[in-house]
Amino acid sequence: MALRRRARRDESDAIRFQLQERLISIGDDYWIEDDRGRRAYKVDGKAVRVRDTWLLEDLGGREVAKIRERKLSVRDAIKIELAGGDAMVKKALVGVRDRFHVEVDHGDDLKVHGNFVDHEYEIERSGTTIATVSKRWFRVRDSYGVEVHDVEDAPLVLAVTVAIDAMTHD
Repeated sequence: MALRRRARRDESDAIRFQLQERLISIGDDYWIEDDRGRRAYKVDGKAVRVRDTWLLEDLGGREVAKIRERKLSVRDAIKIELAGGDAMVKKALVGVRDRFHVEVDHGDDLKVHGNFVDHEYEIERSGTTIATVSKRWFRVRDSYGVEVHDVEDAPLVLAVTVAIDAMTHD
């Protein structure tokens, strides 16, 4: 799976996922569901690692992404390993509000901005929104949604969302 993607499709091709708020900790496993409540991906928190590690697995139990926190970096950073290349999620050092920059191997970098504490933010590639994170789509307490505009971006976007949640809700 290449990290470089086509331009944004119609809104009708967008898919929404539901994640649980504040459940990401080392050793925790939980399911990411689609907007119909069906299991889509599993986040497997590895408790026996020196650094925080989460695996994003598909329904068949195949690893789609490995998300690993870098403990000895100068600023917060989490590495995402995907089949098509790696990505690095870093806190941006500009301004008073948190922003994140995602350096993507073999593809265009991503910018993430918004309100991370309240799970209301956007993920952009080359100035185009590829995903939106919001609590307003689901009425379930302690959950939030991730709308991905191109299903091919879903593993990267969900891995970035898990990384940002870990970095902002320690």
